[in-house]
Amino acid sequence: MIRVQNLSKHYQSANVQITVLENINFEISSGEFCILKGISGSGKTTLLSLIAGFEKPSEGVVYIANEPISKLPDLHQSKLRNEKIGFVFQSFNLFEDMSVHDNVTIPLIPRRLQSDAVEAKIKKALELANIAHKKDEIVYNLSGGEKQRCAIARALVNSPQILICDEPTANLDKANTQTFIQMMQKLKNEGKTILIATHDPIFETLDFIDRVLYMDEGKIIEA
Repeated sequence: MIRVQNLSKHYQSANVQITVLENINFEISSGEFCILKGISGSGKTTLLSLIAGFEKPSEGVVYIANEPISKLPDLHQSKLRNEKIGFVFQSFNLFEDMSVHDNVTIPLIPRRLQSDAVEAKIKKALELANIAHKKDEIVYNLSGGEKQRCAIARALVNSPQILICDEPTANLDKANTQTFIQMMQKLKNEGKTILIATHDPIFETLDFIDRVLYMDEGKIIEA
């Protein structure tokens, strides 16, 4: 479902080239639940951004369901991401002055669905993320845990095959972290392919995780 081949990412700062990722290779199978671990600054967020097609690699290729997302034009990248990938950002990236319902609607806009189909998808995503009771609430008024669930509902509304989360428990208390973990177990049972970047040790104790990938200084050191 996800294949990363010879992936590197460099940035130019003045006359110095900074290497963020170096020659990364791994595959994640359909339905697999993988954790990407590493300290802050190890390259996890950059790697997730490249996998989802938000950034272009300096070298190498990322394949999503056998499509080379990293090589596609921007419009085709966006289409593939919209259809195949749900992404949960660490900072949520929600529109604070809009309702939960309207935030979750946004990924459906390019699909040009009939209004009843749109509402059915929104209802299912809100219920799955346990945030349906707040659907008319303005995001600004939500707690951190509620914003997290709104972000998850938005990521799931198109029924993507892949869910990618960047440090999803960083802003959550213990109770909301447990709720998030239960949600991930349910999604795995539904056959979703899940990749979560985290340094939260609680994920090492979960028995439904298939594999842990360790990052250090822009490299995968164990896969």
